[in-house]
Amino acid sequence: MTRLPVRERPAGPPAASVRPSSSGIGRSSSEAAEAVSDALRRGAGPYLDRRRRTAALALAAISAFVPVAAYQSGVLRHLPDPPLPGLDSDAVDASGEAYNGWKTPDAALGIASYAVTLALAGMGSADRATSRPWIPLALAAKVGVDVASALYLSAEQVTKHKKLCTYCTVASAFTVAMLPQVLPEARAAWRSWRR
Repeated sequence: MTRLPVRERPAGPPAASVRPSSSGIGRSSSEAAEAVSDALRRGAGPYLDRRRRTAALALAAISAFVPVAAYQSGVLRHLPDPPLPGLDSDAVDASGEAYNGWKTPDAALGIASYAVTLALAGMGSADRATSRPWIPLALAAKVGVDVASALYLSAEQVTKHKKLCTYCTVASAFTVAMLPQVLPEARAAWRSWRR
């Protein structure tokens, strides 16, 4: 296994240095799992940087949907919007369309979807574009579907409600920003897959 360059400011210690000394209860570790831990937290490289950005954008999209999910579930009574024309999160997120998929709040489905994106961004070793090219290809396909869904839902809000949900619009912006992050590794994975 080749040694990765380490980031200038790595996150946490090397995984092998914190390996438990006893077997105990619970999950076990492996060198492969420790390599993923070290790559994501400590490794340097353009694909790793892009994977971290994708993870950050997925987490940001999830955080944008949390208040909407709370409102749609009745936990919050109101979603405040900036004082700009065309914004009305309460009306958009209370509509029947927002509950039509699986008859559940669509923000909850969005959170689950972005959790899958987050998992795909973190999955695999630093060389996954060549060792497991299906992972970057799956991530790019997932983000492509997310972008298409985000644009469709934004168009739905504008054309049906003549209003936008602030939080959904922010989540859509984060989603669109993911696309340029995942494409370079997906192209490398596609070249590797074709070989």
